[in-house]
Amino acid sequence: MEDTIIAYCGLVCSSCPAYTATQANAPIALEQVAAQWREEYHAPNITIESVMCDGCLTGPHKCSHCAECDIRSCGVTHGVANCAHCVDYNTCEKLQGFFVMVPSARSTLEAIRSAL
Repeated sequence: MEDTIIAYCGLVCSSCPAYTATQANAPIALEQVAAQWREEYHAPNITIESVMCDGCLTGPHKCSHCAECDIRSCGVTHGVANCAHCVDYNTCEKLQGFFVMVPSARSTLEAIRSAL
């Protein structure tokens, strides 16, 4: 799908509620995302501003986690479209640890790798 945005780690940014609420310029939806994430991640400081996101690859708004994301930082440093394109993909400890928490990200990146 042409409008699909895949983060470095394999998350589908364009399916994320923070991304869709930001793109819709929907403050109520953004507050709902912030409230959900405050509860899910036990992070009382999550605000509307910290969930506004245009995807971790582009745009002026990036979820506040992007600034601290080691996988994103590494992908930027390597200059890859996402980690599926990285020569270190199979040996990357950052990714392997992330895949334990988010197996769907592995599936997304593996599908991209199989099409390369």
